Amino acid sequence: MTHKPEGLSAYAAVTAAYWAFMLTDGALRMLMLLHFHTMGFSPVQLAYLFVLYEIAGMGTNLAAGWIAARFGLTSTLYAGLGLQVLALLTLTQLDPNWAIGASVVFVMIVQGASGVAKDLAKMSSKSAVKLLAPTKDGGLFRWVAILTGSKNAVKGLGFLLGAGILATFGFVWAVLAMAIVLGIILVAVVLFMPPGLPKGRKGAKFTEVFSKSANINWLCVARLFLFGARDVWFVVGIPIYFYAVLSDGSEAGNRSAFFMIGTFMAVWIILYGAVQASAPKILRAADRAEAELIRAARDWAAALFCVPAALTVAVVLSSGPETWLTLTLVVGLLVFGAIFAVNSSLHSYLILSLTQAERVTMDVGFYYMANATGRLLGTVLSGLTYQIGGLPMVLGTATLMVALSALASARMHDQTSEALS
Repeated sequence: MTHKPEGLSAYAAVTAAYWAFMLTDGALRMLMLLHFHTMGFSPVQLAYLFVLYEIAGMGTNLAAGWIAARFGLTSTLYAGLGLQVLALLTLTQLDPNWAIGASVVFVMIVQGASGVAKDLAKMSSKSAVKLLAPTKDGGLFRWVAILTGSKNAVKGLGFLLGAGILATFGFVWAVLAMAIVLGIILVAVVLFMPPGLPKGRKGAKFTEVFSKSANINWLCVARLFLFGARDVWFVVGIPIYFYAVLSDGSEAGNRSAFFMIGTFMAVWIILYGAVQASAPKILRAADRAEAELIRAARDWAAALFCVPAALTVAVVLSSGPETWLTLTLVVGLLVFGAIFAVNSSLHSYLILSLTQAERVTMDVGFYYMANATGRLLGTVLSGLTYQIGGLPMVLGTATLMVALSALASARMHDQTSEALS
């Protein structure tokens, strides 16, 4: 019992560090997208900027579970924050006089380092919840929903911050300011992190990251297609569509479009985070067994399918970027965000519920490897589908991926039947 206050303090410190990281992560993504679009990058080239970020996430998450099990959660968290500071400082060295090809390669490499940093920090934070959360009255779902929901709300503020500081201070000064602030936070976290998190075990084997649980494997497949469905429109397609609608090409028009796009993306992420935090109440999780919540994952994925399907029909029926279509997209994507948030929160709870404490970092790392794979798939398809088939192909692809996520969710079953099989 004497360790519980330390555990709560550690949870609070980990959450604060994760918030700071995700604020810079969201700001950096918006900075990159808008800055390089104005430099003349095509949708596919914009997608390339984030490809290595997601590839790095795949490899990092697969290894991060073992790294945390071997070296401890706090060491992994510090490494993630420190690497993000270095990535931001490196990005300030980008020369606007470089050729587009050289700029793409340079930014891809830096974004790859940022992707490693993000996933080290994420895996550490999410694994800590399993170890520190109360076990009764839906405590685990509440704690993971609070961490995940608040993180996404903070990332949404980061989108708005990124658009704002880009328009106000320019690219280099904006990135430098983020590096300095995150560096200060890293020092504070290292100095004041209380005890309470595992220090690691020397006998941890890398092969342990691969789960033998059918439920965890199907959950990872569902997660892959869920986040692919989100990023296929979120990364390139919708921001570039909105830019085409909102900007007249002038400097003032660009600035105005930046703020409006950043505001929409911020509102979307903040809404997403708020619904995630409320998911235990929405689902009445404290009164429902794990098996019921597994079935709920399938049902909520099926509900999500209807939204991009309807938006695809609306875009196909339109004659171009009309006002009614833009308003329909804004409303529809906000609804998508709310339903998506419940799906995502269910997944985040289930991975911690289905895993065992002794292999939590392994299973969480494997799960977020699937998450990163989905984001990579969505990122590549976002630029590709928009360039080939415009918004109809973007949203149609999202619809297909949600359907695949629902089918994977339907393959999960309660732990009792798995144990008997």
